[in-house]
Amino acid sequence: MDEELGRRWRAARPPMAGVHLDSAACSRQSHAAIDTAAQHARHEAEVGGYVAAAAAAPALDAGRAVIGALTGMTASDVVFTTGSLHALDLLLGTWPGERSAACLPGEFAPNLALLAAHGFAVRALPVDGDGRLRVADLAAALRREPPGLVHLDGVTSHRGLAQPIAEAAQICADHGVPLVLDAAQAMIQLDCAVGAAAVYSSSRKWSAGPRGVGFLAVAPELAQRLVRRVPPADWDVPGGALQSFEHAETNLAARLGYSVALGEIAAAGPTALRRRLAAVGAATRAALDGVAGWRVVEPVDEPTAITTLIPPPGVDPVATRAALIAEHGIVTTVAEVARAPFELTGPVLRLSPHVDVTGDDLERVAAALAP
Repeated sequence: MDEELGRRWRAARPPMAGVHLDSAACSRQSHAAIDTAAQHARHEAEVGGYVAAAAAAPALDAGRAVIGALTGMTASDVVFTTGSLHALDLLLGTWPGERSAACLPGEFAPNLALLAAHGFAVRALPVDGDGRLRVADLAAALRREPPGLVHLDGVTSHRGLAQPIAEAAQICADHGVPLVLDAAQAMIQLDCAVGAAAVYSSSRKWSAGPRGVGFLAVAPELAQRLVRRVPPADWDVPGGALQSFEHAETNLAARLGYSVALGEIAAAGPTALRRRLAAVGAATRAALDGVAGWRVVEPVDEPTAITTLIPPPGVDPVATRAALIAEHGIVTTVAEVARAPFELTGPVLRLSPHVDVTGDDLERVAAALAP
């Protein structure tokens, strides 16, 4: 593993009060991201909110440019949102064509709820026994019954399974079906510049930015077809649907913190971060598989930093998570069945360290899990 990258990442942040293994939920922000957000709030108080907003525009443009590079698009294709679900809600609400979607059986339940709320009929994509998209069968499925869109979680929320997003994007493009990539977990862990029609994600996860911020990136071919809702499409006013997603009354301080976090991602090098995160995942799985009867779900070499633990008989992951926090200062997540109701059969413990995890941290977790 790239220990130097991990040391730099850790040094750029406040000291941890324990062991943080919850980046798939909310990573730790850097001093620079925190200070930038605070400075903007002070600037608003000094010169007024709208004057401060104008001054912040170049930094926000730089953040959009990094997102564009990470998604294979441009800064002009990117709008900030309050998070992943907000981004998906905006996209579905302006969808121009048939309201049908093909998704993984393990689709994130809140995404399914949004699809239903917007009147989308949903059917399952072909997957193997692990829940990974069967690329060999995708083309046939799209030919047989093409949906209005394919919605694909690049990395699922309840397990660290990397989907073949590049292959899926190519097949979807070949068949004229837009691929919407949910990169809430995939952003930074995987290369998301794969040619998807739309990509969305959150700031707070692997990008290590503030909560309450995210983005939606839409390729021009699709953006031009979206049907603006506010103001209504038949009003003779400038701007398309993508531009209508931007709101003047927003938390610019958090967006600026996110832009700084994105700059740190660019400076560290996305490829180096992906390699380090994959190594962190492998080390975590090797350290914890079989400890006190807990069983790792992912293959040890899965290229993500998420490790999912199935509990031994009679052990409640919810109680385990609470004890890990209260007694050991170790932060994790429990993925309940409701998170992926068509795939999960019981609650699991999810561990998601970032690049700054150490061998000592993993030893502490193993010791805490042992009876």
